[in-house]
Amino acid sequence: MTTADKTVRRAVGACAVLVVGALTLTACGGSANAEGGDAKGGKSDGSGVKTSTAKIVISAKDGSTGASINQTGVKVSDGRLAEVKMTVSGSGQAVEGALSADGSSWKPKEQLERGTKYQISATAKDADGKTAAANAIFTTVSSSNSFIGTYTPDNGTTVGVGMPVSFTFDKTIADKKAVQSHITVTSSSGQQVVGHWFGAQRLDFRPQEYWKAGSKVTMKIDLDGVEGANGVYGVQRKTVDFTIGRSQVSTVDANTQTMTVVRDGQTLKTTPISTGDPEHTTYNGQMVISEKFTQTRMNSRTVNLGAEYDIPDVPHAMRLTTSGTFLHGNYWYNKGNPPFGRTGTSHGCVGLADVQGAQGDTPAKWFYDNSLIGDVVIVKNSPDKTVAPDNGLNGWNMSWAEWTAGGGA
Repeated sequence: MTTADKTVRRAVGACAVLVVGALTLTACGGSANAEGGDAKGGKSDGSGVKTSTAKIVISAKDGSTGASINQTGVKVSDGRLAEVKMTVSGSGQAVEGALSADGSSWKPKEQLERGTKYQISATAKDADGKTAAANAIFTTVSSSNSFIGTYTPDNGTTVGVGMPVSFTFDKTIADKKAVQSHITVTSSSGQQVVGHWFGAQRLDFRPQEYWKAGSKVTMKIDLDGVEGANGVYGVQRKTVDFTIGRSQVSTVDANTQTMTVVRDGQTLKTTPISTGDPEHTTYNGQMVISEKFTQTRMNSRTVNLGAEYDIPDVPHAMRLTTSGTFLHGNYWYNKGNPPFGRTGTSHGCVGLADVQGAQGDTPAKWFYDNSLIGDVVIVKNSPDKTVAPDNGLNGWNMSWAEWTAGGGA
């Protein structure tokens, strides 16, 4: 081998070392350290120079386009995080985060936005004070490629014994079994809680009988990354706790035009009411109060009844069905009609005597003040049919066999 040949070989070898170093220093989404170690436990960049032993891992992979909006964060082993910066790519808007007490992890304080590009840069130091760095640019899962479920009841609320857990998803769910298996609902009462699908976008959970008064219910949602349909993934991960209040079940008898309110097995009050007239009968069945309004507007056009009424300030209104059945106060009752408790005169709602402005000591105000979201109102002896189980939060009108047969398994 000539002297020139030896010179060329040495030059080629030097270039190879430089290339390896460049790849190591520009790696995205991981530590900038080389993987080789020395006898003292430190790491080497291949030239004998010690580098940091700290290894940084960013959960969202660099360049990914379907990153989680919940699980993105930074962790380090063999060291402590020194600094983490996260921004919305392009705008530079900072994303606030929290560093763990031991410096081993960092995560955003708030859930990330869907379909948004972010950038993370992180540095850490090992026991010798040597620094490691990592960075990643990624995009979270898009709205078109993900699904979410709006649900009731909310965390921290106290509800009546009839309140189901109800999810409405913003996308059609093809794999119901996968989605349902990642939502669990348990009660301190020990009652078995089972899910039932109404179509492909609504999933409700309830026990066989009404919830036990005073029990605590926990809902765990673990849908992040669950494929609900082809290429469509869940993004939610959280725990929701709510409390079941006292037991209150009120029974409306269309024959006697009265409502009897029973709380914890004791009758509180029987009050005259007005159900639907012969042309606009009231549904029979078990209905759950799903919303309460001190005052609200009611327009007959919204329930396909033409221009029969438009009342801007209906007092003490409590929703019983999605289709528009309410139990509410009535101040416009025709004084020429028989008084409340004699005959049905409404358009299908259940009316209670009230005054305009939602003020004063009236039967409607008393019932409103003494009712919770989730309380049960049972209507019987009406000439109408039984309310559909999915018309409101009214799955109690299904037998347990029917309910359990409608799970996603």
